[in-house]
Amino acid sequence: MKKIFAAVTAAAVAAVAVLVAASLREENASDASLTPVTLNEVAHSVFYAPQYAAIELGYFEDEGIALTLVNGAGADKVMTSLISGDADIGFMGSEASIYVYQEGSDDYAVNFAQLTQRAGNFLVGRTPEDDFSWQDLKGKKVLGGRAGGMPQMVFEYILKKNGIDPAKDLTIDQSIDFGLTAAAFTSSDADYTVEFEPFATGLELEGNGYVIASLGKDSGYVPYTAYSAKKSYLEQNPQIIQSFTNAIQKGLQYVNSHSAEEIAQTIKPQFPETDLAAVTKIVQRYKDQDTWKNDTVFEEESFDLLQNILEEAGELNERVPYEKLVTTEFSQKAAK
Repeated sequence: MKKIFAAVTAAAVAAVAVLVAASLREENASDASLTPVTLNEVAHSVFYAPQYAAIELGYFEDEGIALTLVNGAGADKVMTSLISGDADIGFMGSEASIYVYQEGSDDYAVNFAQLTQRAGNFLVGRTPEDDFSWQDLKGKKVLGGRAGGMPQMVFEYILKKNGIDPAKDLTIDQSIDFGLTAAAFTSSDADYTVEFEPFATGLELEGNGYVIASLGKDSGYVPYTAYSAKKSYLEQNPQIIQSFTNAIQKGLQYVNSHSAEEIAQTIKPQFPETDLAAVTKIVQRYKDQDTWKNDTVFEEESFDLLQNILEEAGELNERVPYEKLVTTEFSQKAAK
C-alpha cells in the first residue's frame, strides 16, 4: 500500500509540475519582449536561494528572459528533459553531464555556471545527538540517495573520509524515490535519513527527526550543482545563456549581501507551504556553512574534485576533459 501511495504521490507532483509549467509558458508568452526559457531544476529547495531570489526580484525579466521553472525531481530526470529538448537549461549535479558524455553523445550537456559549493543535505536522526561522530553510523540503517547521484556519492565520500566502508559497515537503503525519503523515515525502521531542506527542518518541526550533521560542512567544498545546456543550444543561443548567467550572478550577489531574514522574506513565495520562520532558519543554516559561491565560475580544480568523487564511487569509466564539459565564458563576463 505504501508503494502505491508513493507512486500516486510522485505522479501527482509530476502532474502539478506539468500544469504549472504550461500555465507559466502561456503567461510568459503574452510578453513578446521577453525570450521564453524553460529551466528544469533537480529539486525545489531553499538550498537554491540565489536562483529564487533572482526570480522574485525580477532579475530574469531585467535580462530579457521569461523563465518557466519546472521541478524535475532528480538529476537523471532533469538530464532526460534537457537532452530531449523539453528544457532549455538544466540545473543539477554536474555528474549527470559526465555520464552523458561517457555514453558518446555528440550533443552533450555543457556546464556554464556553478551555483553551490557545498552539499546541501543533512543527516537526520531519531533523537538529538550533540556529540555525534560519523563512527556512530556503523551497524546502523540509513535512508540514502540514488546510486550515482551527488547526494549519495557525497555521503559515501564523507563515510570513506572517516574510515567507514559504505558497503560493509552500515546499511544504506536506496530503494526510495527522490523526495520521498522524509515521509518514509517517519514510518520506517531506519536509524537515520539524508535530507535536503525543507524536508530536514520539516522532520524537526513535526518532532519526527533531528538534524545531526551537515554533509556540506563535513564534505568540504564540492561543485554540488550547476547549470548546463546542450552544446548546440549554447552555440545557437549565446546571448540567452549570457543573460541567464547574469541573472544568477545577481541572485548570488543578493544572498551574499543580505541577512537570512531578508532572503527568506524575498524567496518565501517560492515556498508557500513553509512557515517564514522555518525558511529563515534554513537560509541561516545554509549561510553558516558558506553554501553559495560569490560568482558562477566553475573552476577546473572543482571539476577535478568532482571526478575524484565519481572515481571513488565507481561511477567514472575514465576521466573526461574539463574544457569539453565546462565553459567559463559566460560566468566570467557576468562576474565583471
